[in-house]
Amino acid sequence: MIFSSDNWAGASPKVLAALAVAGAAGPLPAYGTDEITRRLEARFAALFGREVDVFLVATGTAANALSVAAFSPPWGQLLIHEEGHLAVDECGAPEFFAGIRTVGLPGRFGKLDAADLARRLASWPVGVHHGKPAVLSITQANESGRLYTTDEVRALADVAHGHGLALHMDGARLANAVARLGCDLAEITWKAGVDVLSFGATKGGCLMAEAIVSFHPEKREELAYRRKRAGQLISKHRLVAAQFDAWLDGDHWLDLARHANAMADRLAAGIAASAAARLAWEPQANEVFVVLTPTTAARLTAAGARFHEWSTAGLAPEDRPAEGERLYRLVTGFSTTEADVDTFLATLAVA
Repeated sequence: MIFSSDNWAGASPKVLAALAVAGAAGPLPAYGTDEITRRLEARFAALFGREVDVFLVATGTAANALSVAAFSPPWGQLLIHEEGHLAVDECGAPEFFAGIRTVGLPGRFGKLDAADLARRLASWPVGVHHGKPAVLSITQANESGRLYTTDEVRALADVAHGHGLALHMDGARLANAVARLGCDLAEITWKAGVDVLSFGATKGGCLMAEAIVSFHPEKREELAYRRKRAGQLISKHRLVAAQFDAWLDGDHWLDLARHANAMADRLAAGIAASAAARLAWEPQANEVFVVLTPTTAARLTAAGARFHEWSTAGLAPEDRPAEGERLYRLVTGFSTTEADVDTFLATLAVA
């Protein structure tokens, strides 16, 4: 009954097999000049329907911070939802790598609204005393488990570009979003106005594989230098590339995401039918937010369930738990089984 995070899962057998093959292939050129990386770069180009620049890194923090740094001067401002990962969970990495100031904005269920953003930017303080908005970052799927549709991404991009900002997408769970929306990856990213993407594979079935995908060729050299300077140019680059290559092959990444989403749906349906809990809101990807009493949560934990209490600071008053209740997050992953879900629901029924 492990629902703490999709980071807790291991790796897809297909990914592990590809890694074993790559590791036993004998000597190959280092630092991304190998044939596996070349094959992966071609796969990315086919996936996005155009040439893109791909920079593999070891962590999502590096992917996010370096992406933002490449599109902002040190005096820039990063605009992001106040509960966005870059705002609260990256230990100041954007500030460290870019010298950029992070500015949190409100929005229901962790989402930014284009009309609200336009109003704010129209009256934004201008001048050297204040800094300059440089990058807008959105998370897909976001920290409340909600999705941005293609139209919503495009609307935010239009506002951002109209005010001289680049649009960054934190795609740690992009696979879950694409699987749920049934959209084309190109349509939800660069065709909708995304300038740079953090494309996460670790949560979705790899061991340690994240990618910066830039849709601006003029940023190629800068990103290459920034990655090296940050200690993220991995010498045995092919072993990261092999993970990504197997994960993307034959839509394996989407199959894994669809399974994780289906397990979230099964979990949510059981919670909705329970007298001991209620859904905070309907899940859209693989994160389920549930309202429990602390007593019920403690009984579930004592029975072996693992999940996290979640902050309600960014919720509107009407979305917050009632007196005596708390908000909790449960995350399903590619390795979550129906038995895991059903055992949790059975335990909930007697909690």
